[in-house]
Amino acid sequence: MSKNIKVNVEYLTRVEGHGNIVVNVKDGKLEECRLDIIESPRFFEGMLRGRSIFEAQHITSRICGICACGHTLASIQAAEDALGFIPSEQTIKLRKLLLHLENLDSHILHIYLLVAPDILGVKSFVPLIQTHNVVVRRALRMKKACNDACDILVGRHVHPISCIVGGFTKLPREKELNRMLEILNGLRPDMEATVELAKTFAFPQFSRETEYVGLVNDHGEFPMLSGEIGSTDGLRLNKKDYLKLTNEFVVSHSSAKFTKASRQSYAVGALARFNLNCDKLHPQAKELAKVLGMKPIVDNPYLNTVAQLIECVHSLEESIEILQEFKTKGVDCSQEIVVGLNEKGTIPVKAGNGVGAVEVPRGILFHNYEIDNKGKIVNANCIIPTGQNLNNIELDMAALVPQILDKSQEEITLLMEMLVRAYDPCISCSAHFLNVKFVGR
Repeated sequence: MSKNIKVNVEYLTRVEGHGNIVVNVKDGKLEECRLDIIESPRFFEGMLRGRSIFEAQHITSRICGICACGHTLASIQAAEDALGFIPSEQTIKLRKLLLHLENLDSHILHIYLLVAPDILGVKSFVPLIQTHNVVVRRALRMKKACNDACDILVGRHVHPISCIVGGFTKLPREKELNRMLEILNGLRPDMEATVELAKTFAFPQFSRETEYVGLVNDHGEFPMLSGEIGSTDGLRLNKKDYLKLTNEFVVSHSSAKFTKASRQSYAVGALARFNLNCDKLHPQAKELAKVLGMKPIVDNPYLNTVAQLIECVHSLEESIEILQEFKTKGVDCSQEIVVGLNEKGTIPVKAGNGVGAVEVPRGILFHNYEIDNKGKIVNANCIIPTGQNLNNIELDMAALVPQILDKSQEEITLLMEMLVRAYDPCISCSAHFLNVKFVGR
């Protein structure tokens, strides 16, 4: 068994930041285990101050190229909450559809481009072009389908155009509903093949008890767009009390704040949603969970990918049902917003403070805006899922390292990479998340 190990991961690269991993084991004792976040601040809250509440969603969608629609929806929800505006049932249903499409797109990205290479024994997605060409083509085909459906619904997937405060500037007509249905129905065979592939995946055995946090409700719908804040430790809060959950604090080795609720840390994301709301999943997703042996509480973070797969089935089937309902009942295009909404528009402007809480692919996302009586943003706060998971990732690492000291350098490297990747941190196209360097071994 190795007694002395130094691991130095320099410039842990993400689309939205950089970080280092530092692990030091001396004489079999773990002396250091840190996840250093070294990214410079991005100041999105500062960018929002002084801007109109009606343009906030176009700014905040730029926070992430993967969760652009999720940030848009959280931003809109916070704006409408501050203004005291209640969107129509049709608007809410279309927003749920948009959230499902993004969730599906993001999970496919993670399962195929980030996780599959580890399971299939290659360093990145690229070698799979030669060894697993059918898998590669399926992944790209599925992602294109999700992007195409988003394009139809909101003009484009990355930084959506037509989804704004109050509703939509363009609503889908029958032809567009038919096209989206055709796309999503066409996804079903590929989804079935994805499920069969995932059944062959062998994930590491590791568990650590933690608190899982996400949206919850008292009715039958799997909560993604609305609900209260809940946790597996029994926490229940109104979304306006989100600061009582996040309890952000500063650590010396990170430019990102850490969070904790009832314990040392908590986790958000697909696994948290599964642990909190698995009984509210679509029947086909429930059946898949049963087949895969998933039942709460699942405390192996590697299985977040399995929870994402279950959500893929849920989001696909829910999206098809929403579209079928619209096709039957029709879309009320009189709700289309032709002119921009501002103090002269159809939503009265007043001072207020609003909170948006939306489940995006990586977990619960908070936007909080304070506005003045002219609709200008005075203060803003955005707390993203990856930030909420950092503390939990670090504690998982500290629990994992002592359990794998008897393994080879290559095995330790892979297990650490897979652990961080399992959380699906906010990265887009990079499939090789860690560059692990062992020192003095």
